[in-house]
Amino acid sequence: MSINEGSVVLSKDKNCVEIIDQTLLPLEERIISLSTPEEIYDAIYYLKVRGAPAIGICAGYGMYVLAKQIKKEPFLDELLRLGDYLNSSRPTAVNLSFAVNRLCNVAKKNILLPREELLELMRLEAEKIHKEDIEMCRSIATFGLELVKAGDTILTHCNAGPLATSKYGTGLGTFFLAKEKGIELKAYCDETRPLLQGARLTVYELQNAGVDCTLICDNMAAALMKQGKIDACFVGCDRVALNGDAANKIGTLGVAVLAKHYGVPFYVFCPSSTVDKNCKTGDDIVIEERKSSEIFEMFYEKPVAREGTKCYNPAFDVTDHELITAIVTEKGIWRGDESFETFLRRKNIID
Repeated sequence: MSINEGSVVLSKDKNCVEIIDQTLLPLEERIISLSTPEEIYDAIYYLKVRGAPAIGICAGYGMYVLAKQIKKEPFLDELLRLGDYLNSSRPTAVNLSFAVNRLCNVAKKNILLPREELLELMRLEAEKIHKEDIEMCRSIATFGLELVKAGDTILTHCNAGPLATSKYGTGLGTFFLAKEKGIELKAYCDETRPLLQGARLTVYELQNAGVDCTLICDNMAAALMKQGKIDACFVGCDRVALNGDAANKIGTLGVAVLAKHYGVPFYVFCPSSTVDKNCKTGDDIVIEERKSSEIFEMFYEKPVAREGTKCYNPAFDVTDHELITAIVTEKGIWRGDESFETFLRRKNIID
């Protein structure tokens, strides 16, 4: 498995999901195998696999692997129970429920078939999710090239590269495709507190690809924009409402506010699978809150706050669509000249 080719595959014997453990990067590249409900849940919850598309790919393969193990009857009841269990691991990333529901729907529609035929259809559906993501990433990256020119310097937040997807990535895909085409871009990468996905993952991926990148603390973005050193901001997303409000890693909203103030274009890269038809606005998006230890203990040799200190640790924030210059999907770019929902319908992303 190659870092720049994604982070999730189905094992050759088709009995487990293999992932690159992202919690160990950039110091160690380790592939781990997941075959039990608890292993798959923990891998998603503890961010061993992360990024909305990668979580979806993992969940698709995971549901197939778990379906093969089901001994209880009725089969469908147990499959749905396992799906609910996996869904509870990361409530904000819509790709998780999207993939779980697709595999469950295949089972529902074909439940009268012999078990082996049913399982084969589930495997093919999981592989389809993976292949669709590769095609989606390439298309998004291609549209992203319309927003840059050679020599541009782009600010990134969190990680939306191949580790978070299948190949290329969403928010970072344009960097990799530009490199293939000989277009040189530069990046300033927010470290992305508190889990440091920018420092640990984005910089790692860009360095491996030979992209000129510089790591900064999250609170340095304003100074760079004021100095005129940033030409655009590129971010991914985990869930997008029908009005264009976008949920992404905590701190994204702050970057968008700064970009608006300094006149820097702010672009969200949005796979259609992250659009939530049930969310009219960002107010409807459930924001996951995580353990306080991630703030003051996880990446430190010693705790940097007293034991018992109160912490607020939302994993995501929601950027209002008014702050977004454009949303890049695999089917085109929304530039705010029509409602986002109208754009989605016109592009057949939603009915």
